[in-house]
Amino acid sequence: MSEFKALVVSEKEGGYISQVALRHIDDLPVGEVLIRVKYSSLNFKDALSATGNKGVTRQYPHTPGIDAAGIVEASSVSELAVGDEVIVTGYDLGMNTAGGYGQYIRVPAGWVLKRPAGLTLRESMMLGTAGLTAALCIDKLEQAGLQPGQGPVLVTGATGGVGSIAVAMLAGLGYEVAAVTGKATQTEFLKKLGATQVIERSALEAGKEKPMLKEQWAGAVDTVGGDILFNIVKSLRYGAGVACCGLTAGVQFQASVLPFILRNVNLMGIDSVEQPLVVKASMWDRLSVQWKTDLSSLSREVGLDDLPGEIEKIIAGKMVGRVVVNLQ
Repeated sequence: MSEFKALVVSEKEGGYISQVALRHIDDLPVGEVLIRVKYSSLNFKDALSATGNKGVTRQYPHTPGIDAAGIVEASSVSELAVGDEVIVTGYDLGMNTAGGYGQYIRVPAGWVLKRPAGLTLRESMMLGTAGLTAALCIDKLEQAGLQPGQGPVLVTGATGGVGSIAVAMLAGLGYEVAAVTGKATQTEFLKKLGATQVIERSALEAGKEKPMLKEQWAGAVDTVGGDILFNIVKSLRYGAGVACCGLTAGVQFQASVLPFILRNVNLMGIDSVEQPLVVKASMWDRLSVQWKTDLSSLSREVGLDDLPGEIEKIIAGKMVGRVVVNLQ
């Protein structure tokens, strides 16, 4: 087939509109690998692309979708054969390269990973960029010395994609997890994921004017940034660290060097987009075996036609857990 369905975002009358339309394979960018997409997922960056954020996507019409899992339809490299089941996350997919909200993508071979044997294509998109990011956060914290039994590990934005997966993964690995959320109605959801305590977000916003706060956390995964992030830094236990991977609460905070030089704490940045493919492969292998987590309770499935409404939800801060997009 030369035509396929895709969510296309267009700029109209000073705004942006998303609708399912037919596209032609010949319209896809050049690349060594053509993939028939089976599943994608919904991330905050996808919603930004779909609502005209020029920091994510510069030119429209455009098809978002920073994640894709599917089957190789054509390949000009020997490492990837027709019929291989593969995963693509990050790099420029869904940003300025037509992404996973189309039934076909064409991408460079250097972006493509073969599906790990321990995951189905659908399971890989329950994880997607969110799961990869959560894994990178936990890996960096453990490299810095975090171990189960050292005390509570804080997770902010805990009902979101990265946060909910981080809560479930950490609990599965034996950590005591403190989940932070602004959604008081989701306490039971977070406890089912494995959180031992649920903290109201406003509690982490108090004390931002102070240079130090009481030591509480053995480690933290922060998905929100802003002053909440620095309040976490100020309340880490001696020698502990926080992995920072998000900015929904802001890109700036009031800083002090005191926690770093008096408590020996670490602020560690996490990027899942431009990581070398070998690093991504290592994380996906762990996600498929020793870190494999049942995400069925935090995932639901939608079709292409449902995406505009789901994008409105995530922009409004009403999304909980993970949304898998079925393109079949």
